[in-house]
Amino acid sequence: MTTIPKRSIHNLTLTDSAMYLVAIAWMYVVLMMTVVEATSANGTVLGAIFTFVLYGALPLSVVLYILRTPARKQARLAAEAPAAATAAAETSMTAEPDGRDHAPGDAVTPERKEA
Repeated sequence: MTTIPKRSIHNLTLTDSAMYLVAIAWMYVVLMMTVVEATSANGTVLGAIFTFVLYGALPLSVVLYILRTPARKQARLAAEAPAAATAAAETSMTAEPDGRDHAPGDAVTPERKEA
């Protein structure tokens, strides 16, 4: 049985690293925008919160979710592979010789009575 290496932060590819670097840089920019909004003469703390959520957290979470879709699919398929292999092995051992999965019928047909 082969084991699939688990994905961790230590074996990220270049594209993964670049994606996280861009995300961290964007959150830094949004954080600076939030600080300016909260401390400016015309700004408010509520405006700063909305700036952080609408310019930073919400769009970034959507973008990262979309960009991580292939990795999530690969991890899901890797997790399902051993279960599928086990199910296929069990099916091949318990299947009928003719390949059909149903109970065998009666060998003798019941006698029909005339009414």
